Amino acid sequence: MLSYYKTVDGQMMPLAACEPGCWIHCVAPTDEEISGLIRDFQIEPDFFRSALDEEESSHIDKEDESTLIVLDIPVVEKNGKHVTYTTMPLGFIITEKNVITVSLRENPVLTEFQEGLVKGVQTNLKTRFILHVMLRIATRYLQYLKQIDKMSDQVEKLLRKSMKNAELIQLLDIEKSLVYFSSSLKANEITTEKIMRGRAIKLYEEDQELLEDVLIEIKQAIEMSNIHLNILSGTMDAFASVISNNLNIVMKVLASITLLISIPTVISSFYGMNVDGMPVPQFWFPVALAAVCMLGAFFILRKKDMF
Repeated sequence: MLSYYKTVDGQMMPLAACEPGCWIHCVAPTDEEISGLIRDFQIEPDFFRSALDEEESSHIDKEDESTLIVLDIPVVEKNGKHVTYTTMPLGFIITEKNVITVSLRENPVLTEFQEGLVKGVQTNLKTRFILHVMLRIATRYLQYLKQIDKMSDQVEKLLRKSMKNAELIQLLDIEKSLVYFSSSLKANEITTEKIMRGRAIKLYEEDQELLEDVLIEIKQAIEMSNIHLNILSGTMDAFASVISNNLNIVMKVLASITLLISIPTVISSFYGMNVDGMPVPQFWFPVALAAVCMLGAFFILRKKDMF
């Protein structure tokens, strides 16, 4: 699907057709739409293949008059009550007079620009427009990292009350999300630093401050993701030790109970044999002997903290 937007009097306005200085937004474009864009703007076909590849990492590519910038953006996937975080590529194709964004599906970052929620954006200023999007992407990473931190705290509180597989699996999903975020942010940092050198795309003096803000936000997000990942890894190790310790306690108690139960079995086995000369061959004696031995064994085991 193709849609066109342009800043008119400080407002983001949708257009019916493409015109110079507009932003072309492509979401899961068809082959016909891709062919039309390649023909109209003389774009390298590999640019679209890279931008629509789910496994594509952040990078910059330049061919003739067109430049491709691929960034990893955060995505929330909801499956009922279950929420997971992952990343997907977002491609920026810079042509002579337009900026084209290419993505596999809609994302909240570009939706904010479509709805005009981001102020001070000029679609005809291609570099500055891309930097505004990059800043919103970095901000979205920070927002999702705060949500992940709250989720991990809630799961940890549940695990303190009862060890259930559902909570442990949820912690594993959170750890996986943090790994995705950390690797994607590092790739975005490298791409941003390449842009800062001014070789990939043309930078203007007023863009430097915005680009520095983008890099600061990315570095902060990387630091946050690493901190949360280290804390979560330590938490997982701690809960694994707690689960193992609880299992040892249960096995210790069961072994003690088995030992106590075996005492009357052994005594009754001796007195149940057809053998003469057993001491006090009366019914009450083996019962009393078993009770005394069990009581003595119980106090000994209790003293050794087996119960």
